[in-house]
Amino acid sequence: MMKDENIAIVVPCYNEYTRLPKNDFIEFLYQTERCKIVFSDDGSTDHTIDVLEEIKAVAPERVFINVLKKNGGKAAAVRSGVQYCYDQNLEFHKIAFLDSDLATSLNECIRISKRIEKDVVFAFASRIQKIDNRIDRKLYRHLIGRVIATVISVILGMNVYDTQCGCKVFTRDLAEKIFKDAFISKWLFDVELFFRIKHLYKGKEIKKLAREIPLKAWIDKDESKVKFSYSLKLWLDLYRINKKYNK
Repeated sequence: MMKDENIAIVVPCYNEYTRLPKNDFIEFLYQTERCKIVFSDDGSTDHTIDVLEEIKAVAPERVFINVLKKNGGKAAAVRSGVQYCYDQNLEFHKIAFLDSDLATSLNECIRISKRIEKDVVFAFASRIQKIDNRIDRKLYRHLIGRVIATVISVILGMNVYDTQCGCKVFTRDLAEKIFKDAFISKWLFDVELFFRIKHLYKGKEIKKLAREIPLKAWIDKDESKVKFSYSLKLWLDLYRINKKYNK
């Protein structure tokens, strides 16, 4: 039994029937006692719900399923999942969101969550390639990602290596505030989260509030839900985000 956290992990899902790592979720539930998993189904049209129900059967008191009637994109699914935690009065001190393919593992999520203490209210995973970790990422995605990350850092006005890795953890109070309003972008909502935190704590140095944690391992999964055509709209989303938050 691993030393776990009183944390709720929101997992956005869309048509995951053939690729959801069911056994990894089940093993994690056996290893922990307090962690809760909230699957936020984004209007799946396959049998994703059946798989989620199988996982829920293992620990019905710690696994929850939030269902959106229509597909709205990752931002909507994560936001709805977070709000579900408050609406259902779930008990947790911290809340995270994590990609359903577990490119970042559940155990890594717990490790990152433990960096939230004292004045730190936000911790997030970073795919920094080091000599002592394993980051398996397709070269073209890495190169495109570095260009986008550089632009995002300039827009944010802070040095962040990786805003887009799908594992972020917040204190209960912070999450309730920054997930209150809908997001501009379906996929770049991570950038908006950074802006919202920055604006919420005006006058405070972000380095005192947040921790960017290099992952020990991250495995690039195939069949990304983000279509290649979005690479064009991405810049429009960044423009709209920049216009709203950098007035």
